Amino acid sequence: MSAAVLTTLVTGIAFAAPAAAAVQQTAAVTGMTSGRVAPSLTALVSLFSVVIGGSTLTRIARGRAGNARRGATAGLVSGLIGLVLGSVLTATAAGGPGTGNGIVASWAAMGLGTIGLILGGLVLNRSRDTVGHE
Repeated sequence: MSAAVLTTLVTGIAFAAPAAAAVQQTAAVTGMTSGRVAPSLTALVSLFSVVIGGSTLTRIARGRAGNARRGATAGLVSGLIGLVLGSVLTATAAGGPGTGNGIVASWAAMGLGTIGLILGGLVLNRSRDTVGHE
């Protein structure tokens, strides 16, 4: 190799090294990251409110009210917790879907929390009607 080719090659490598170091390798975020734990738990609390509210509403519709007020209260409280915490976690997330910040679980928590609140309110309303007719 000639000296000119060798100098050009070494100079090119020298200038390419900082440019290659500036390129960041971003991998897809998978698994349970620290940013996904709280939103996921919040979504589970909201899902709990939907399950409790739905099952209590079903029992009232079948005429077996039992402790409907307790189910309504559990649905309302857990739905409110899920909605509020989901909103807070959505507002504080530093990225969009796929960044590992739990934004999708926060959105799910807000949606399920709203449904849980609605079901809890229906249960509370129908349990009052059931108690009044007994």
